[in-house]
Amino acid sequence: MGNWLITGVSSGLGRAFAHGALAAGHTVAGTVRRPEDLAAFEASASAGGPGRALGRLLDVTDDDAVRAVVDGVEEAAGPLDVVIANAGYGLEGVFEETPMAEVRAQFATNVFGAAATLQAALPSMRRRRAGHLMAVTSMGGLMAVPGMSAYCGSKFALEGMLEALGKEVAGFGVKVTAIEPGSFRTDWAGRSMTRAGRSVTDYDELFGPIREARLAASGRQLGDPAKAAQAVLAVAGRPDAPAHLVLGSDALRLVGAARRAVDADITAWETLSRSTDFPDGAQLSGT
Repeated sequence: MGNWLITGVSSGLGRAFAHGALAAGHTVAGTVRRPEDLAAFEASASAGGPGRALGRLLDVTDDDAVRAVVDGVEEAAGPLDVVIANAGYGLEGVFEETPMAEVRAQFATNVFGAAATLQAALPSMRRRRAGHLMAVTSMGGLMAVPGMSAYCGSKFALEGMLEALGKEVAGFGVKVTAIEPGSFRTDWAGRSMTRAGRSVTDYDELFGPIREARLAASGRQLGDPAKAAQAVLAVAGRPDAPAHLVLGSDALRLVGAARRAVDADITAWETLSRSTDFPDGAQLSGT
């Protein structure tokens, strides 16, 4: 059995991942932002066995606090085998209407908070030549929908970071996986969602039905968080762990369509793309 660190375990997928790992016999350090959530996590996780559920208070946007928590968990429980940077939230709003302060806050948590968590855990894994770094992105990190520009932008950024990181540490025996869920039955689209205000009526026809449909679907989503946890457990620590783990048939459908659309653009404009080369220019490797 191993030692896991999961950020954002107060609800949703983070809580499901933590409970699934505890049930499988792992020791889990779970982070939350509020003291009341800390007590709730430790109480709900107590069935996993004494001493195996380690609750920690943490704001992932505080880099120093992130490092202190990671170091403290390794002191208390031993080296970390699996880290899941899960803490994050959704920001819904039309791009033109979304205040820049809210865009920055979205990236601070979803991108920089995840980066701080993984960066703090990596040195120990690199030295041991073992470990598995994961982060929860979204199907919105591989495709985008109207009204979620800041959220999708943050998840696209995290996807790029994880893919590059995976190539950097592959020679050290450290695995990196982006977890890309579709719509799961959590509070993500309900009380956990931050919603930018409306101000431009030109977007009413497009965005009004999107917001209403998301609110109506909250609590009835397709995905089962407990099954997502089992999927993550199935790949955790495996030598052939995927760089991308798409979860949910809706995510498979929508991500597949988005990638085909990108491929179609590349093919349609290939000649123009090639026209920008110097004839004697150097070709860069993609590895």
